[in-house]
Amino acid sequence: MDHIVTVQGTVTASDDWTPFADFADSFMKPTDAELDAIEQEMPLILAEVDLLDAHIITLDRTPNELDTRRVRRARNRVLIERRTLANHVSGAKGGVA
Repeated sequence: MDHIVTVQGTVTASDDWTPFADFADSFMKPTDAELDAIEQEMPLILAEVDLLDAHIITLDRTPNELDTRRVRRARNRVLIERRTLANHVSGAKGGVA
């Protein structure tokens, strides 16, 4: 009878929960540049979350005038944040927006 074994270490709650802890620590952490990029895109991310929330509110009922305004304003905010981010990124590279 052939035994089937896993290549991956066991996953348990312990101090060293993976055999590749050192590799995972150095590989999985975001760099400072990635964190700066996320911080720069945060207004757009929050605007998209607001748009998603506005759409979720309208899922279980017929949208009324307030819901329509909420979705429209959230969509406009997303477009403004996208434009701002695109102008900032292209401005940093020396291009024209």
